[in-house]
Amino acid sequence: MKLYDELVWRGLIKDESSPEIKEILNDKKITFYWGTDPTADSLHLGHYSSLVTAKRLAKAGHHPILLVGGATGLIGDPRPTAEREIISKEEVEKNISGIQKQVSDIFDGKAELVNNYDWTKDISFLDFLRDTGKYINVNYMLNKDIIQRRLETGITFAEFAYTLIQGNDFLELYKRKNCVLQCEGSDQWGNITTGIELIKKKLGKEAYGFTMPLILDKFGNKFGKSEGNALWLDKNKTSSYELYQYLINTDDSMVIHYLKVFTFLSREEIEKIEKEQIEQPELRVAQKALAHEIIKDLHGEEEYQKALKMSEALFSGDVKDLTVKDIDLIFKEAEKKELDEELNIVDLLVVKQICSSKREAREFVSGGTISINGDKVTDLEKVISKKDAIEGKYIILRRGKKKYFLIECK
Repeated sequence: MKLYDELVWRGLIKDESSPEIKEILNDKKITFYWGTDPTADSLHLGHYSSLVTAKRLAKAGHHPILLVGGATGLIGDPRPTAEREIISKEEVEKNISGIQKQVSDIFDGKAELVNNYDWTKDISFLDFLRDTGKYINVNYMLNKDIIQRRLETGITFAEFAYTLIQGNDFLELYKRKNCVLQCEGSDQWGNITTGIELIKKKLGKEAYGFTMPLILDKFGNKFGKSEGNALWLDKNKTSSYELYQYLINTDDSMVIHYLKVFTFLSREEIEKIEKEQIEQPELRVAQKALAHEIIKDLHGEEEYQKALKMSEALFSGDVKDLTVKDIDLIFKEAEKKELDEELNIVDLLVVKQICSSKREAREFVSGGTISINGDKVTDLEKVISKKDAIEGKYIILRRGKKKYFLIECK
């Protein structure tokens, strides 16, 4: 398949400004850009779907420009519900540094990185009104979906003008870099068309844009959100193990779609995986492929293997080879139960509230459903102490097949 046809097959084109985009993507070599505001010092998995699409264009021979909005980040893109919190210039600069490194790594250092603050900082208010605001009609801006949705609750002038600043970015990149195409998530369609309009009115030139659908889970929530918290691309904020756990639990109804969106696997490879998934869904072939491809692209094969090892160790109960660092990652959110003295196994289960009574504790031990660091404990007189801890720090206690408790030895 040619590039445009592949993007359509993968479900990656929602809006497009012109039918010419098909010819541009398939038969020409152009410069395009994708941008994001530095609202945090890391991008998250939701951003990654757009970055993967940009990377597909780059692999097809188009030149990528990745814009981090040092200027627009100081204002904040209008949200559907409420105004964004203003962040300081110092925080914006810190966030830019983190995001630019991430983007550079994802593109193997082959993307051109720009900051819109560089061409925005010296524009005076009057110059902006004369050179940009004069070319965009207020009625045109009011018709944009995101602005319409905010009119009932109220929108500040700063947010209202945001689309002009982003439109000016496209104009500047067209003039400076011969950038003729912008691709973004579908929530940026109004900003893309403002840029196209500015280029047409000020330069008399044609520019183009397309959007990608926002990626959602089966409940309609943004992909990559877990209990309201983003899954960060920075492995120090979201470990490869945490990413693996999220991806391996992807719903069967969504996983093939995600393979198309997030991976570089070919159509033939994905269709083969889909067939295997239908025949033996319990093997989770598609989920495993999704986790492997995303983690490998973001953090490398070694990080994926570490995540796989930790996951398999926890699943099988064979946790002896885990390090303290591994355990800290696996049980990052778990409550730690402290042990500062030797305790009989039955007393330990009761004192640490793992069992409700000594009778229940004895039944669990006698029934072989209690294990310490992967070893079953059936001796009711077994004494547990710091000597049993991994690296002298942690004891992993399992009750039944899935219930884990982390005991930290003092």
